[in-house]
Amino acid sequence: MEFETITLERRDGVAHLTLNRPEAQNALTLQMGQDLLAAATSLADDPSVRAVLITGTGARFCAGGDVKGFAEEGERAGHLIREITVPLHAAVSQLTRLDAPVVAAVHGSAAGAGMGLVLAADLVVAGESTKFVMAYTAIGLSPDGSSSWYLPRVVGLHRALELGLTNRALSAAEALDWGIVNRVVPDDEVASAGAALAGQLAAGPTGAFGAVKRLMHGAFDRPLDAQLARESEEMARAGASADGVEGVRAFVEKRPPEFGGR
Repeated sequence: MEFETITLERRDGVAHLTLNRPEAQNALTLQMGQDLLAAATSLADDPSVRAVLITGTGARFCAGGDVKGFAEEGERAGHLIREITVPLHAAVSQLTRLDAPVVAAVHGSAAGAGMGLVLAADLVVAGESTKFVMAYTAIGLSPDGSSSWYLPRVVGLHRALELGLTNRALSAAEALDWGIVNRVVPDDEVASAGAALAGQLAAGPTGAFGAVKRLMHGAFDRPLDAQLARESEEMARAGASADGVEGVRAFVEKRPPEFGGR
């Protein structure tokens, strides 16, 4: 499958999804939103994908929305933004619901909708000089791309409001301290570190990973008894799966498990 604004390659169980508008700092357009949705949908239907690695070409991971395109639309910018966010948000939802863990390897900067992609990823590796900024209200807009849902959950309400209202840029070290990223590496090691982490996850129990994601995300919206019931359901399902059987057997036999992703 070929796309205009992204590339998608599958290698050794890892889907490498790369934003590919380097001349525009990977700013999101309607075409990119549509490409991301088509790519995410194809991954949802591909059981061979056991991890996803999101990266960007050029100097920056993603500069957010294509503001120049918004300016060209004038008073019709609101309609264009709606057109872009519909497929973009559907793509984020698809990626979030994958059993396969999603890793973002971030360099340069992540702004606006780029922050949304970072926050929606399950794990994030960042280069040490990377900057993170919401950026929306600086141009009179409000958040999209899932950032208003994830950010308060990740950093707390007051910190989220600070980033959303003041557009303060966080360094990679601050983003690590705030829990937005999981690991900071030298800039020239971002690609390799992200690929290594995605590869490690691709060798794991994909179904169990999906259960972890569902349980963790749902925990914010369920009372304790409901969450405990979901834990029982997911644990029983995992225990009956091929990977669950293999994991338990390998533990008893004192050997490394060989997971097949099911």
